[in-house]
Amino acid sequence: MTRPSTPYAPINCEFHDVLEATATRRSTASIRFVDEDGAQQQRNARIIALYANGGSEYAELDTGERIRLDRLVSVDGEVLADYTPPT
Repeated sequence: MTRPSTPYAPINCEFHDVLEATATRRSTASIRFVDEDGAQQQRNARIIALYANGGSEYAELDTGERIRLDRLVSVDGEVLADYTPPT
């Protein structure tokens, strides 16, 4: 069962910089995120694009998946919750 979509919560700019650097390196990263059903998932994949669509920001992986940035838990050990939320 898919839970209702929650409004997008912008992520910290410094964590966004981490994502951009990871995408620029074009190397495989360990990516942890919470899926639509609330379950934590893990992928070893490359981030091939970061983009905004419909008021939300996304990371597109080389697996073909797209992850809303506020659903990320960590990327290569960098934990989103360790970064101060934007004000």
